[in-house]
Parts: sequence; structure tokens; C-alpha cells
Amino acid sequence: MEYDVVIVGGGPSGLSTAIKLKQLNPDVNVCLLEKASEIGAHILSGNVFETRALDELLPNWKELNSPIKTKVTQEKFLFLGKSKSISWPTWLLPKVQKNHNNYIISLANLCRWLAEQAENLGVEIFPGFPASEILYNEDGSVRGIATQDMGLDKDGNKKDSFESGIELNAKVTVFAEGCRGHLGKQLIKKFELDKGKNPQQYGIGFKEIWEIDEKKHKEGLVMHTAGWPLDNNTYGGSFMYHAENKQIFLGYVIGLDYTNPHLSPFDEFQRFKTHPSIKTYLEGGKRISYGARALIEGGIQSLPKMYMPGALLVGCDAGTLNMPKIKGSHTAMKSGMLAAETIIEHLQKKKDLSIYEEKFKKSWIYRELYEARNVKPSFGWGLIIGIIFTGIDQILFRGKLPFTLKHSHADHQTLKLAKEMPKIDYPKPDNIITFDKTSSVYLSGTNHTDNQPVHLKLKNPDLPISYTLEKYDEPAQRYCPVGVYEVQIENNLSKFVINSQNCIHCKTCDIKEPSQNITWVTPEGGGGPKYGNM
Repeated sequence: MEYDVVIVGGGPSGLSTAIKLKQLNPDVNVCLLEKASEIGAHILSGNVFETRALDELLPNWKELNSPIKTKVTQEKFLFLGKSKSISWPTWLLPKVQKNHNNYIISLANLCRWLAEQAENLGVEIFPGFPASEILYNEDGSVRGIATQDMGLDKDGNKKDSFESGIELNAKVTVFAEGCRGHLGKQLIKKFELDKGKNPQQYGIGFKEIWEIDEKKHKEGLVMHTAGWPLDNNTYGGSFMYHAENKQIFLGYVIGLDYTNPHLSPFDEFQRFKTHPSIKTYLEGGKRISYGARALIEGGIQSLPKMYMPGALLVGCDAGTLNMPKIKGSHTAMKSGMLAAETIIEHLQKKKDLSIYEEKFKKSWIYRELYEARNVKPSFGWGLIIGIIFTGIDQILFRGKLPFTLKHSHADHQTLKLAKEMPKIDYPKPDNIITFDKTSSVYLSGTNHTDNQPVHLKLKNPDLPISYTLEKYDEPAQRYCPVGVYEVQIENNLSKFVINSQNCIHCKTCDIKEPSQNITWVTPEGGGGPKYGNM
């Protein structure tokens, strides 16, 4: 199949690319592929949304029945001790962390709405069709993608339901897969797009939706916390956003540069909910949704070159999230819009795709990321020093200090040996406020077709037991947010088990495994979580 443009990924960056392309030239032939069963099913975000990019893309969005309704009305920031909290005056927060004029939304629902706008403009959208392979021309340039074969058993044999993947050729292919996109990862390596850049940084973000007591609900309230239960040297924090319909969006983010292999991000999130300042909102409420996703946090120091022959990277496939702002949707959308402008000039005026970089550096997205560049690396000095430095950097100097701090290590390099680090005794869940991974993955709606190839590939199947278990107590048992990885004892021998049917496509294993032994590849189309209004 031949198209002018093929877009891989139906998140905010891919959909914004598609819409802008059709706005600029209604005759351009655009196809968008999404691996989830429907647009939005794999979308997970906080999400306090800044409308800046949307205002540019669809200025009349308020008239188009958009799902953007709940305006931020109040903000709180708490430092948590083990049992007490200190409220930080909001007027002392850096501008980058203030949310005046922003909205509490479901990003999944926003993407569904953006897909409607794209289809109304003539974009062809195909959910349930994951791009599994990059296609190249003889000169090495990208010529398109191939979709996943459907109907293979776990050994790769064809079942009765087998359908061969299809090739989609394009004049330009846009990769908008989100954080740690498996094809984007290949492109960055092949074309050395990260040459001269700092190692990329990531976090793992958890989110639950709760229905709470009406008397405790404060529609429009945005609250963030730092501190307990994490120690001073582990980066992380929480959010609680009061949406409409007595619902709150409750989440926790932990930097994947943590050092203790005994740490379980999922259990830290559950423990966080027991703090009196948080628990008071949840008591008498009901948890209705759960999900988790890796976040890209490296900022401009780690941003790879975003163009290559025949293709562009947009959004979190490259790493445009603004970490101190705790937002990435508006920057992802803007990167897609700039990509669309680039493609139209490439198709109509034969301009090189390298102008994407020029457009990016002249835009507000570059200025925003540049001013935020020193925040994340400063927390390598610890929570307190990081907060003090951020205040100086963002309030006094407005992100314009005459130097740029560096990220020194990739996240998979930061774990210390298990014997050198204290074990952490996590309390058992009470199934009222705190829960286990099994009940949590159930709420994500995750499902994969039975008897299909395992999409979590081990480069060396022996390594988890022969090396990682001994050195790091096999941290995959803990960093996976849904219990995909287990070490089981059979006949007095340890066995590494992969429960791939539980996978919610968070990509944490692909990032944090200390030997980079685990590679995430796309499973059969339509599999994975099925998030509602996350």
C-alpha cells in the first residue's frame, strides 16, 4: 500500500501530525496506525493539560465538543514526612509548576476526540495494526513499515486464523509511538541519532482513578507531593487531580535511575496512599481503574536528532516531555505540528527533512525545554538540594543559567548490588486503600490473544538466573508494575518465568534491566491494556 505519509502511533503527537498535514494540504494521503484495539486504549497520563498547542491546531476546540471541561481552580503542594505533611505556599512555586488556565482531562478521551477530527479531514486510521518492522530503500533511507503478522502460535507457527502483515510504503514515515517506542529505539541506534547526547532518562508513572465521597471531592483541585515514602536520594513524587463526577486521578512517578534493586515502584505507590494526607481522600471511596507507563524525562540534553532519511521522530518517541512542568502532551502535539509543516515543504518544495530541526529550534517548544533543562539532573544531588537548586534556577534565573547540567548514566546502569543495599519490607495490601498487582492488572482491562509469540524477548535466556538473580536479586520481579516476571522454584532450581499475558506495555523492563537483556517488541494487534478515561 502506498501513501504520502504513514504515521505510527495514535497518541497526541501522531494525531496532531495527521490533522496538521490535512489542514495544510487536504490532498495529501495520510495513514495512521495504532497498535491498541482502539484509539486511546493504550493512552495513560495524569493529565493536567495545557492548551497552547491545541489553541494553535484547532482554535475552535471549545465549539467542537472537546472533552476538555474541568478547569484548574486550586493548587496545593505538600512535602510528606512519614505521618505528617508541610504545605508549600503556591506563590513560591516556579512558574513552570503553576497550572492557572490549565485543565484536568483524560488524555485517552482527548486522543479519541482528536482521532475524530483527523478522520473528518480524511485521515485513514487503522487501530489494531501494530507496526512491527521498519522498511528501508536500497540507499538506507526509510521507505515505510510492515505490520505485524496475525495468528501465529507461541512457536511462530501459523494458526488457522493466520493473516500476513502488510507493507505500507510512504514518502515520509512519522514515528509517534510514545516513550521508548520499539521502532524509534531501532532508528536512534541505526542512524546514531543520539550521538553526542546525554543518556536518556526515564521514570515509571502509576495512575489510579477513584470515585470518592462527594464531601471530599473538590473539582478542579490539583495537588502534588514530594518526599515520603521515598528516601532523599530517590527521585519521585505524586499527583492528585480532582476531575468531574466525584473522580480523582491519583498517581505516582519514580525515576528509573533509582539504585536499590529491592525497591518496588508499585509497592511504593501503594504505600504512599496510606499517608494520612492522602488516605483521608480515599477512605469510603472506590478504586475503578489502574495503569502504569514509562515516562521519558531526559529533556533537551538527551533529545536525539529527530530526522533521518525518509522519516521523523515526534513526541515522546524522541523525548519532548517537559519534566519539571509534569506535562508532555502540549509539547508532543507541537512537535507533530512542526513535523507536518516540514513534510508539506518536503513534498511540495523538495526541502530536506532536516528543516524539522530548524523549525523545532525556532519554536516555543525548544525554548520551553531549554529553560527546564537543569531541573531533572539537579535531583541527582538529592531531594533537598534539588528543590533548592530548582528554585534558584527557575524562579531567580528563569531557566537561563549560563551552564547545562549533564545526565551521567543511563537508568539501567544505576542499580547497586543487592547485597550492598537494604531490603525493603512492604506491608501486605488491605484491599481497601492498597492492592496487589493481580487485582490491579485486572482493572487495566489487559488481554492478549492466547498462544501467541512472547513479545518480551531475552537476548540470553540463562542470564536472569545465572547473573541477574545473584547480583541484583532479579529486580524484574519488582520493577514490573503488573507481575509479568517471576522467579519460581522447581525441583530446588530457580526458574525465570515471563507472564507476558499480563503486560501493559509500560516498557519499564526494556529500560531498567541492568544487562539490557530484555527487549520489548509489539505483540499481536489489539492486545495489551484497554484504558477507558485514563
